[in-house]
Amino acid sequence: MIRTTLATISALLALALPAAAADDFIAAPTLRASVSVTSDVVRVGDLIDNAGSAALIPVYRSPDLGTTGTLTVAQVLSVLRAKQVIGVMTGDIKEVQVARLARTLVSKDLEAAVASTLERRFGLGDAANITVTFDRGISDMRLDASNPGALQPVSTRYDARSGRFDVAFEINNDNNPTPTKLRFTGTAIETVEVAVLTRDIDRTELLKSSDVSLERRPKAEVTGEPASRDRTVGMQLRRPMRAGMPIRVADIVKPDFVVRDQTVTIIYQVPGLYLTTRGKAIESGAEGDTVSVLNPQSKRTLTGIVTGRGQVTVQGASQSAPMAPAVEQTSSLKRDDVPAAAALAQSPIQAPASPAQIAQAQIPQVRVSQAPAKSE
Repeated sequence: MIRTTLATISALLALALPAAAADDFIAAPTLRASVSVTSDVVRVGDLIDNAGSAALIPVYRSPDLGTTGTLTVAQVLSVLRAKQVIGVMTGDIKEVQVARLARTLVSKDLEAAVASTLERRFGLGDAANITVTFDRGISDMRLDASNPGALQPVSTRYDARSGRFDVAFEINNDNNPTPTKLRFTGTAIETVEVAVLTRDIDRTELLKSSDVSLERRPKAEVTGEPASRDRTVGMQLRRPMRAGMPIRVADIVKPDFVVRDQTVTIIYQVPGLYLTTRGKAIESGAEGDTVSVLNPQSKRTLTGIVTGRGQVTVQGASQSAPMAPAVEQTSSLKRDDVPAAAALAQSPIQAPASPAQIAQAQIPQVRVSQAPAKSE
């Protein structure tokens, strides 16, 4: 074996050439304090500068992917000497840091890759709504840094009944024409974001912000359109529901402004006439609902529209009962308006119309002051 050293070559050239020329053509091998490698072995050329023909000689096994190892200078020089590399300049270096570069695939990226592969296939929807769970707990996956390519799906299997998937990927690399292969199995379920009750809620309660939270639930658990959090706050449930139950749009209604058997204010209103009295709600209703109310004085049942909390407005045109005979044609009320007004008449009038607007009208059991006749 011919033993040659980089130090000997450097010394001979320095004697044969001027100093400036020696600096131009060759420099002494110098140890590096910090080394980064991408392969699974550390070579002489990784550890020292100006290694020459010895650069490709392997000397160490690389650290694990994504980790860093430390070597003392004595350890490095001992291994280099065993490889016939001596005369290395170390300067004031005490130790050498060797880092193994890696490409890290975080679990979220892997879940997104699987979801994208399944997107709008096998009856599933958007990738953003697909929840992926791997069979083995996968945190972060490290690959050799020589694998820069994207994950390309090459095989996809999915069972819509069980939600099981089996997806294989390939990643192109720089050093090998054969791509790196990865395979993942687990479950993938389409989910929806839905408002969920944080406590038991009775039908009569108004939903508050603290009563509702947002969660992702399997789509199969939420039949119908899921309700958003903003849409549920301030509403009532159609039925009592327990904590943890998802809320659908069909489960919520506008809050009842009128509750059955509640004492309400009945308003009778037509152009030129505004009467109010107290009554009893025969049924419950939200704002805008049509409900029946009872006038306890006249014992008449009226139909009106819920216009506020504890308030029902009876529109004259909505009444179809026959006109009372005592009403004259000169009345400012329409014929269809009179029975409802008469039903309210046995109660005190809180806000009568002006005398000029109801001149000559005769409403049974209601005193109306007659305005002076206008001269033509």
